[in-house]
Amino acid sequence: MIDENVRRHWSGNRLLAAVPAIDRAMLEPHAQFVELAQGQVLFEPEEDVVITHFPLTGTMAALIVVLEDGRTAEAASIGREGAIGGIVSAGHKPAFTRAVIQIAGPAFRLETARIEVAKQRSSVVRDLFDRYADVLLAQVLQSVVCNAFHPMRQRLARWLLMTQDRIASKELPLTQEYLAQMLGVHRSTVIRVARLLQNDGVIRRARGRLTVVNRAKLEKASCECYGAVARHYERILRLAEAQRVKNAKGAGKRKRKN
Repeated sequence: MIDENVRRHWSGNRLLAAVPAIDRAMLEPHAQFVELAQGQVLFEPEEDVVITHFPLTGTMAALIVVLEDGRTAEAASIGREGAIGGIVSAGHKPAFTRAVIQIAGPAFRLETARIEVAKQRSSVVRDLFDRYADVLLAQVLQSVVCNAFHPMRQRLARWLLMTQDRIASKELPLTQEYLAQMLGVHRSTVIRVARLLQNDGVIRRARGRLTVVNRAKLEKASCECYGAVARHYERILRLAEAQRVKNAKGAGKRKRKN
């Protein structure tokens, strides 16, 4: 029996929404609707990733690399566009990063083994998740370039744009201290740059949150890295949809022949 919350909110995750109806039946009955809390750790490095989470609108998580001295930095952020957990590998899935909820909210919870079965049975599902893995890698690679070449103002603007896309809200419930931790800089640096963006009418700061006042100005303040990853994701989704349509037509032709 399918949880009514799962049925109602399925389209709240873009990756799951792209799964064809015929294949959705392999995943939907096994999904659980859950509420994730801010700071909740989904897995630690070297842990076996037996559960995959699919954030819904309003929820965001981070994949965090932990250094030996305890310092941390964000490697990628994930929201309603994707999934947190075992996406590519089959069998044993040890995590490389820590997965932490940045912005609390709803999500779907699925046993990773169920996803593996769906990928084995459906080339369309397998292709879709492979394409998403490519998008996630693109985000990580672009972040490396961004951190190496672009000033803090552009990096912060890019991060805020990505966050707004993931939670679909102008209100970003993030402290400046947390932003500094995710960006791998001192809190004073984030305060200084955020103040400049506020003075330019781009954002508004308040205790425990930032508000995007002018999205167009925020995009202008960002570097090319935000647009590059966003365009790649949309391109990947279009290719996945084209492949799904092609497969459906092929199946229809074979059915008529038989």
